[in-house]
Amino acid sequence: MIPSVEANGARIPTLGFGTLTLKGDPCVSQVATALRLGYRHLDTGERYGNEAEVGEGLRASGVDRNDVWITTKVYWDKLAPGDFEKSVEGSLERLKVPWVDLLLIHWPSKTVPLADTMPALCRAKKDGRARHIGVANFTLPLLEEAVRLATEPLVTNQIEVHPYIDQSKVIAACRRHGMSVTAYCPLARGKVPGDPVLSGIGQRHGKTASQVALRWLVQQGIVVIPRSSKPERLAENLAVFDFALSDAEMAEIAALKRPDSRVVNPPHAPKWDA
Repeated sequence: MIPSVEANGARIPTLGFGTLTLKGDPCVSQVATALRLGYRHLDTGERYGNEAEVGEGLRASGVDRNDVWITTKVYWDKLAPGDFEKSVEGSLERLKVPWVDLLLIHWPSKTVPLADTMPALCRAKKDGRARHIGVANFTLPLLEEAVRLATEPLVTNQIEVHPYIDQSKVIAACRRHGMSVTAYCPLARGKVPGDPVLSGIGQRHGKTASQVALRWLVQQGIVVIPRSSKPERLAENLAVFDFALSDAEMAEIAALKRPDSRVVNPPHAPKWDA
Protein backbone atom coordinates (compact mmCIF):
# COMPACT_ATOMS: atom_id res chain seq x y z
CA MET A 1 0.00 0.00 0.00
CA ILE A 2 1.44 3.36 -1.09
CA PRO A 3 1.08 6.05 1.60
CA SER A 4 -0.61 9.36 0.86
CA VAL A 5 0.23 13.01 1.38
CA GLU A 6 -2.60 15.12 2.76
CA ALA A 7 -3.02 18.66 1.49
CA ASN A 8 -6.03 20.97 1.79
CA GLY A 9 -8.51 18.09 1.83
CA ALA A 10 -6.77 15.91 -0.74
CA ARG A 11 -5.08 12.56 -0.09
CA ILE A 12 -2.52 12.20 -2.87
CA PRO A 13 -0.67 8.89 -3.33
CA THR A 14 2.96 9.69 -2.55
CA LEU A 15 4.33 7.79 -5.54
CA GLY A 16 2.84 8.21 -8.99
CA PHE A 17 3.65 7.14 -12.53
CA GLY A 18 4.71 10.01 -14.78
CA THR A 19 3.81 9.47 -18.45
CA LEU A 20 5.60 12.33 -20.24
CA THR A 21 7.02 11.18 -23.63
CA LEU A 22 5.16 7.83 -23.52
CA LYS A 23 2.96 7.31 -26.57
CA GLY A 24 0.94 4.64 -28.33
CA ASP A 25 0.84 0.99 -27.31
CA PRO A 26 3.95 1.25 -25.07
CA CYS A 27 2.14 3.91 -23.01
CA VAL A 28 -0.99 1.75 -22.70
CA SER A 29 1.13 -1.23 -21.65
CA GLN A 30 3.22 0.70 -19.11
CA VAL A 31 0.18 2.30 -17.49
CA ALA A 32 -1.56 -1.07 -17.18
CA THR A 33 1.63 -2.69 -15.82
CA ALA A 34 2.16 0.12 -13.29
CA LEU A 35 -1.37 -0.24 -11.95
CA ARG A 36 -1.09 -4.02 -11.72
CA LEU A 37 2.15 -3.58 -9.77
CA GLY A 38 0.38 -1.40 -7.22
CA TYR A 39 0.65 2.19 -8.50
CA ARG A 40 -2.51 4.18 -7.84
CA HIS A 41 -1.50 7.59 -9.22
CA LEU A 42 -1.19 8.48 -12.91
CA ASP A 43 0.16 11.82 -14.14
CA THR A 44 -0.58 13.08 -17.64
CA GLY A 45 -1.39 16.36 -19.38
CA GLU A 46 -3.10 17.71 -22.48
CA ARG A 47 0.25 18.57 -24.05
CA TYR A 48 1.66 15.07 -23.46
CA GLY A 49 -0.55 13.82 -26.28
CA ASN A 50 -1.21 10.55 -24.46
CA GLU A 51 -4.37 11.04 -22.42
CA ALA A 52 -6.26 8.54 -24.59
CA GLU A 53 -3.54 5.93 -24.02
CA VAL A 54 -3.46 6.61 -20.27
CA GLY A 55 -7.22 6.06 -20.11
CA GLU A 56 -6.92 2.90 -22.18
CA GLY A 57 -4.16 1.61 -19.91
CA LEU A 58 -6.35 2.26 -16.87
CA ARG A 59 -9.20 0.25 -18.36
CA ALA A 60 -6.86 -2.55 -19.49
CA SER A 61 -5.40 -2.85 -15.98
CA GLY A 62 -8.65 -4.05 -14.45
CA VAL A 63 -8.18 -1.62 -11.54
CA ASP A 64 -11.31 0.30 -10.57
CA ARG A 65 -11.33 3.94 -11.69
CA ASN A 66 -12.28 5.06 -8.18
CA ASP A 67 -9.08 3.54 -6.79
CA VAL A 68 -6.77 5.50 -9.11
CA TRP A 69 -5.70 9.12 -8.74
CA ILE A 70 -5.52 10.80 -12.16
CA THR A 71 -3.82 14.15 -12.68
CA THR A 72 -4.00 16.09 -15.92
CA LYS A 73 -3.01 19.62 -16.89
CA VAL A 74 -4.02 22.59 -19.04
CA TYR A 75 -1.10 24.00 -21.04
CA TRP A 76 0.00 27.63 -20.90
CA ASP A 77 -1.38 28.45 -24.37
CA LYS A 78 -4.91 27.44 -23.32
CA LEU A 79 -5.34 29.56 -20.18
CA ALA A 80 -7.82 32.09 -21.59
CA PRO A 81 -11.19 31.16 -20.04
CA GLY A 82 -12.83 29.78 -23.21
CA ASP A 83 -9.72 27.86 -24.23
CA PHE A 84 -9.39 26.49 -20.70
CA GLU A 85 -12.90 25.06 -20.78
CA LYS A 86 -12.28 23.37 -24.14
CA SER A 87 -9.00 21.91 -22.86
CA VAL A 88 -10.65 20.38 -19.80
CA GLU A 89 -13.50 18.91 -21.83
CA GLY A 90 -11.02 17.49 -24.34
CA SER A 91 -8.97 15.87 -21.59
CA LEU A 92 -12.02 14.19 -20.06
CA GLU A 93 -13.13 12.93 -23.47
CA ARG A 94 -9.71 11.48 -24.29
CA LEU A 95 -9.32 9.87 -20.88
CA LYS A 96 -12.95 8.67 -21.08
CA VAL A 97 -13.63 9.65 -17.49
CA PRO A 98 -16.27 12.05 -16.09
CA TRP A 99 -13.80 13.68 -13.71
CA VAL A 100 -10.10 13.80 -12.79
CA ASP A 101 -8.74 13.78 -9.27
CA LEU A 102 -6.44 16.74 -9.90
CA LEU A 103 -6.45 19.45 -12.55
CA LEU A 104 -3.40 21.69 -12.85
CA ILE A 105 -2.37 24.82 -14.68
CA HIS A 106 0.62 23.22 -16.44
CA TRP A 107 2.69 26.39 -16.87
CA PRO A 108 1.86 30.03 -16.12
CA SER A 109 1.14 32.23 -19.11
CA LYS A 110 3.11 35.38 -19.90
CA THR A 111 0.12 36.89 -21.71
CA VAL A 112 -3.05 35.69 -19.95
CA PRO A 113 -3.42 37.12 -16.43
CA LEU A 114 -3.95 34.66 -13.60
CA ALA A 115 -7.01 36.69 -12.69
CA ASP A 116 -8.59 35.43 -15.94
CA THR A 117 -7.56 31.79 -15.49
CA MET A 118 -8.16 31.08 -11.80
CA PRO A 119 -11.98 31.39 -12.00
CA ALA A 120 -12.00 28.78 -14.78
CA LEU A 121 -9.77 26.47 -12.75
CA CYS A 122 -11.94 26.86 -9.64
CA ARG A 123 -15.11 26.34 -11.67
CA ALA A 124 -13.82 22.94 -12.83
CA LYS A 125 -13.72 21.89 -9.18
CA LYS A 126 -17.07 23.40 -8.31
CA ASP A 127 -18.86 21.60 -11.14
CA GLY A 128 -17.20 18.26 -10.38
CA ARG A 129 -14.97 17.85 -13.42
CA ALA A 130 -11.99 17.93 -11.05
CA ARG A 131 -12.01 16.70 -7.47
CA HIS A 132 -9.04 18.93 -6.66
CA ILE A 133 -7.06 21.70 -8.35
CA GLY A 134 -3.53 23.06 -8.28
CA VAL A 135 -0.70 24.58 -10.25
CA ALA A 136 2.62 23.55 -11.78
CA ASN A 137 5.86 25.43 -12.34
CA PHE A 138 4.72 28.36 -10.20
CA THR A 139 7.33 30.60 -8.62
CA LEU A 140 6.93 32.27 -5.24
CA PRO A 141 5.19 35.43 -6.59
CA LEU A 142 2.93 33.38 -8.88
CA LEU A 143 2.06 31.00 -6.07
CA GLU A 144 1.07 33.84 -3.75
CA GLU A 145 -1.06 35.40 -6.48
CA ALA A 146 -2.77 32.09 -7.28
CA VAL A 147 -3.63 31.45 -3.63
CA ARG A 148 -4.99 34.98 -3.30
CA LEU A 149 -7.19 34.61 -6.38
CA ALA A 150 -8.40 31.06 -5.75
CA THR A 151 -11.91 30.56 -4.40
CA GLU A 152 -11.22 26.82 -3.97
CA PRO A 153 -8.23 25.30 -2.14
CA LEU A 154 -5.10 24.58 -4.16
CA VAL A 155 -3.59 21.22 -3.22
CA THR A 156 -0.21 21.08 -4.99
CA ASN A 157 2.48 22.88 -6.93
CA GLN A 158 4.13 20.44 -9.34
CA ILE A 159 7.75 21.53 -9.80
CA GLU A 160 11.15 20.12 -10.67
CA VAL A 161 12.67 18.64 -7.51
CA HIS A 162 15.69 16.34 -7.19
CA PRO A 163 18.85 16.28 -5.04
CA TYR A 164 20.70 18.82 -7.21
CA ILE A 165 18.23 21.71 -7.21
CA ASP A 166 17.41 24.00 -4.30
CA GLN A 167 13.65 24.46 -4.19
CA SER A 168 13.50 25.09 -0.44
CA LYS A 169 11.84 28.52 -0.71
CA VAL A 170 9.02 27.36 -2.97
CA ILE A 171 8.53 24.18 -0.91
CA ALA A 172 8.27 26.25 2.27
CA ALA A 173 5.72 28.56 0.65
CA CYS A 174 3.60 25.60 -0.46
CA ARG A 175 3.59 24.23 3.07
CA ARG A 176 2.61 27.60 4.51
CA HIS A 177 -0.50 27.43 2.36
CA GLY A 178 -1.28 23.81 3.25
CA MET A 179 -0.27 22.66 -0.23
CA SER A 180 1.77 19.62 -1.18
CA VAL A 181 4.73 19.60 -3.54
CA THR A 182 4.81 17.17 -6.46
CA ALA A 183 8.29 16.49 -7.81
CA TYR A 184 8.75 15.94 -11.51
CA CYS A 185 12.12 14.84 -12.91
CA PRO A 186 12.97 13.40 -9.46
CA LEU A 187 15.89 11.51 -11.01
CA ALA A 188 17.17 14.64 -12.81
CA ARG A 189 16.76 13.02 -16.24
CA GLY A 190 19.42 10.38 -15.81
CA LYS A 191 21.87 12.24 -13.58
CA VAL A 192 20.91 10.38 -10.41
CA PRO A 193 21.73 6.73 -11.31
CA GLY A 194 25.49 7.27 -11.65
CA ASP A 195 25.90 9.62 -8.68
CA PRO A 196 28.63 8.29 -6.35
CA VAL A 197 27.11 9.76 -3.17
CA LEU A 198 23.67 8.34 -3.86
CA SER A 199 25.15 5.02 -4.98
CA GLY A 200 27.21 4.80 -1.80
CA ILE A 201 24.19 5.42 0.40
CA GLY A 202 22.26 2.90 -1.66
CA GLN A 203 24.85 0.19 -1.08
CA ARG A 204 24.36 0.53 2.66
CA HIS A 205 20.63 -0.13 2.25
CA GLY A 206 20.74 -2.62 -0.60
CA LYS A 207 19.12 -0.04 -2.88
CA THR A 208 19.97 1.78 -6.11
CA ALA A 209 20.92 5.45 -6.36
CA SER A 210 17.51 6.12 -7.93
CA GLN A 211 15.69 4.48 -5.05
CA VAL A 212 17.71 6.58 -2.60
CA ALA A 213 16.82 9.81 -4.44
CA LEU A 214 13.13 8.90 -4.48
CA ARG A 215 13.25 7.92 -0.81
CA TRP A 216 14.89 11.25 0.04
CA LEU A 217 11.92 13.03 -1.51
CA VAL A 218 9.09 10.92 -0.09
CA GLN A 219 10.71 11.02 3.34
CA GLN A 220 10.23 14.81 3.17
CA GLY A 221 6.54 14.35 2.39
CA ILE A 222 7.00 15.23 -1.28
CA VAL A 223 4.95 13.44 -3.93
CA VAL A 224 7.11 11.92 -6.69
CA ILE A 225 6.10 10.99 -10.24
CA PRO A 226 9.06 9.24 -11.91
CA ARG A 227 8.62 8.21 -15.53
CA SER A 228 9.95 4.99 -17.00
CA SER A 229 9.51 3.13 -20.27
CA LYS A 230 10.92 -0.09 -18.76
CA PRO A 231 8.69 -2.45 -16.73
CA GLU A 232 11.55 -3.46 -14.43
CA ARG A 233 12.09 0.18 -13.47
CA LEU A 234 8.43 0.49 -12.48
CA ALA A 235 8.93 -2.15 -9.80
CA GLU A 236 12.23 -0.61 -8.70
CA ASN A 237 10.71 2.84 -8.27
CA LEU A 238 7.90 1.35 -6.22
CA ALA A 239 10.32 -0.26 -3.73
CA VAL A 240 11.12 2.85 -1.69
CA PHE A 241 8.88 2.33 1.32
CA ASP A 242 10.74 -0.53 3.00
CA PHE A 243 13.76 1.45 4.21
CA ALA A 244 14.52 4.82 5.77
CA LEU A 245 17.41 7.26 5.43
CA SER A 246 19.13 8.55 8.55
CA ASP A 247 19.27 12.26 9.35
CA ALA A 248 22.94 12.22 8.34
CA GLU A 249 22.12 10.60 5.01
CA MET A 250 19.30 13.07 4.37
CA ALA A 251 21.74 15.93 5.00
CA GLU A 252 24.40 14.33 2.79
CA ILE A 253 21.93 14.18 -0.10
CA ALA A 254 20.71 17.74 0.52
CA ALA A 255 24.32 18.90 0.21
CA LEU A 256 24.37 17.78 -3.44
CA LYS A 257 22.40 20.85 -4.54
CA ARG A 258 24.29 23.24 -6.77
CA PRO A 259 23.56 26.26 -8.99
CA ASP A 260 22.46 25.78 -12.59
CA SER A 261 21.13 22.29 -11.95
CA ARG A 262 17.67 22.80 -13.46
CA VAL A 263 16.99 20.29 -16.24
CA VAL A 264 13.65 21.72 -17.44
CA ASN A 265 13.77 25.34 -18.60
CA PRO A 266 11.70 25.91 -21.77
CA PRO A 267 11.32 29.33 -23.43
CA HIS A 268 7.86 29.79 -21.89
CA ALA A 269 9.16 29.22 -18.32
CA PRO A 270 8.68 31.99 -15.77
CA LYS A 271 11.60 33.86 -14.21
CA TRP A 272 12.65 31.25 -11.65
CA ASP A 273 13.20 32.03 -7.97
CA ALA A 274 16.56 30.22 -8.09
